[in-house]
Amino acid sequence: MAMDIAHQIGALAGTPISAESITGTTTGDATTTVNAAAVWKSPVPSVRCKIQKPDNAEQKSQPTSPCRSPILSAMRPDLSVACKAYATGLVEKEEKMYKEGGAVEKGKGVPVYVMMPLDSVTAGNTVNRRKAVNASLQALKSAGVEGIMMDVWWGLVERDEAGVYNWGGYNELLEMAKRHGLKVQAVMSFHQCGGNVGDSCFIPLPKWVVEEVDKNPDLAYTDQWGRRNYEYISLGCDTLPVLKGRTPVQCYSDFMRAFRDNFKHLLGDTIVEIQVGMGPAGELRYPSYPEQNGTWKFPGIGAFQCYDKYMLSSLKAAAEAVGKPEWGSTGPTDAGHYNNWPEDTQFFRKEGGGWNSPYGEFFLSWYSQLLLDHGERILSSTKAIFENTGVKISVKVAGIHWHYGSRSHAPELTAGYYNTRFRDGYLPIAQMLARHGAIFNFTCIEMRDHEQPQDALCAPEKLVKQVVLATREARVPLAGENALPRHDEYAHEQILQASSLNMDKHSDDREMCAFTYLRMTPHLFQPDNWRRFVAFVKKMREGKYPDRCWEQVEREAEHFVHVSQPLVQEAAVALMH
Repeated sequence: MAMDIAHQIGALAGTPISAESITGTTTGDATTTVNAAAVWKSPVPSVRCKIQKPDNAEQKSQPTSPCRSPILSAMRPDLSVACKAYATGLVEKEEKMYKEGGAVEKGKGVPVYVMMPLDSVTAGNTVNRRKAVNASLQALKSAGVEGIMMDVWWGLVERDEAGVYNWGGYNELLEMAKRHGLKVQAVMSFHQCGGNVGDSCFIPLPKWVVEEVDKNPDLAYTDQWGRRNYEYISLGCDTLPVLKGRTPVQCYSDFMRAFRDNFKHLLGDTIVEIQVGMGPAGELRYPSYPEQNGTWKFPGIGAFQCYDKYMLSSLKAAAEAVGKPEWGSTGPTDAGHYNNWPEDTQFFRKEGGGWNSPYGEFFLSWYSQLLLDHGERILSSTKAIFENTGVKISVKVAGIHWHYGSRSHAPELTAGYYNTRFRDGYLPIAQMLARHGAIFNFTCIEMRDHEQPQDALCAPEKLVKQVVLATREARVPLAGENALPRHDEYAHEQILQASSLNMDKHSDDREMCAFTYLRMTPHLFQPDNWRRFVAFVKKMREGKYPDRCWEQVEREAEHFVHVSQPLVQEAAVALMH
């Protein structure tokens, strides 16, 4: 029961405007796109915020009620002006480009993207909840969002037969994004959906790949107890023709090449970034902490994934190369179980732990280097495929913050990040990405240390700082995501702080090149959540050197929320159904 959005907004303002209603159709003329910048640039008296520093410590004043604020009363714009701006789009469009080396021009701010639902495309290769998606994209555009991030699932597109691609649902979804003027970060999702935090649906690897794994279980990552993980093909066979005559890397490359050829008309304009999946959850890591079937629970240390025959063959060769063949028959046998803590194990304990022994250094160097080599192989191919198309390439790195305060950093080690109290494990990753001109995308940006279990020595803020410093040294752009859904201002403020990269006294004009918000759901469009989100997007766009104070930004956002309320209600209701 879609209502005409233009009519609803016009009714609020007392001014009728002509625009197409949201019908959910994906053909025909482009629908009118609501532009939040137009509302924000409505005739409003210029309000400057003068900051006075008293002799005593600065006290935070309580926010004035919008209904009683004399400033707000003076600056309340005529809603008819806002509605005309909606319809005509008379605001100059700002184009934001990722800057080489991660630098963003002063005052440009951080563009915000929003992750689409994992099941945005159905198993039948159509857009899921088409009407809801259409309404939601219009609402996001109206709020000043730069674009969306969407998973392009290997298991859907190349599902039934090797080399046969069905882009049906993605053709429609990308055209919808283009029509609303939204940029797209396309994730080449070569992993299974299901089994990780936040996975709300199940999308397996392509059927023909699963058949090959069934015939040869060593294609799957394997732990020391023989448990197989089907989320992602083991990197141990990256260069072996084990998938119907092709190597896994060739399969990934052919998929991306087909994507490029099918969507070449959108590359660099609508599609501005390719995030290439490199492991479970699309992250460059081993599947060391799988939630599926209750195998792992937070904050367990996880387990090494190097027991398929291809990984063991590599380990054997590496041990012989250093003259220690006895090190090549197996991984650490004293590293505990998925849900142990570091001090429960001989290998990870702080005093005399095997991680800090010659054998530990050999094994962890080999294990982490294979992950880096995996990234190198895929990025080399990705860079060649998308060269001169105008798109950026990014890689997602997991924010493994639990037991970060321990000496061994056990959960990071089992995931393949050789990061300990005595060694920086993120600089080599940043340097690898820099060699290929890729963006370092990092999670857990919204978290604060004190919000996490202190007995598990969680330290997401310290982890983020380490990554910021590593990307600065490697001169690689840094982008961020929140690891868990958060709609509160406390989390928003943490994201704002982290995205400004103000981590130490040497902070410069760098900011994150982009931030991707998890995720587009009915909860996002609930009135209070939407109000906070609109203000958050506006603040992010203001950048680290805003000309105005936050109170003014929030007042403008509050006004916009009232104007856009019918549109947002439409999106929320449609998504729930």
